[in-house]
Amino acid sequence: MLARLSELFGAQRAPTGYWPGATLERVRRNLGQPSFECSAPVCAQFQFSPEGPLIEVHERAEAQLLMHVVLTEFRFHTPASPWSEGCYQLHHTGAITRTGLVCRRRKGPQDFADWLTLQLSANQRLREALMPLDFKKITLEYTRGGWSVALEHMGGSEVVNRMPAFRRYISLSIEQTRLLQQSILALHQVLKTL
Repeated sequence: MLARLSELFGAQRAPTGYWPGATLERVRRNLGQPSFECSAPVCAQFQFSPEGPLIEVHERAEAQLLMHVVLTEFRFHTPASPWSEGCYQLHHTGAITRTGLVCRRRKGPQDFADWLTLQLSANQRLREALMPLDFKKITLEYTRGGWSVALEHMGGSEVVNRMPAFRRYISLSIEQTRLLQQSILALHQVLKTL
């Protein structure tokens, strides 16, 4: 039933009023990175620093009833020691205020998700960057010799409504950009050493 409703409201095609690449251009201006280069209409790449990973930025539109949301996802790959394949999502804990970090298993052993939560939470530098970072989720997937990380930030996104008509970009503040950089560099270092 839900699948039929999403087909009816156009979840399979680009939403009305969606401008591919417009949100990505705003993200480029927010980040202010000279290495930022578009590789496709809705994809770009850059590096925060020469020792850090190459980061891909992907723009994705999600249609809803009379509106759509354009989200940006920051992705990077980190080579690591051999582990069994698995996929985990990192979230903040706490109902009203953030109290910690937790890894939820999507695929792979639950005991590894618990161990991963301990390892990530124990790293002071990573914890200090992630706790105030306004992210929706961080997906950590281990496949063939490394970790693929996808970080979806609440900023760098756009809300477009048709009735009443409005378009609002939620920018990445200077502080959130700094925390994003610290989080990505710290995640890259921690996952490399696991």
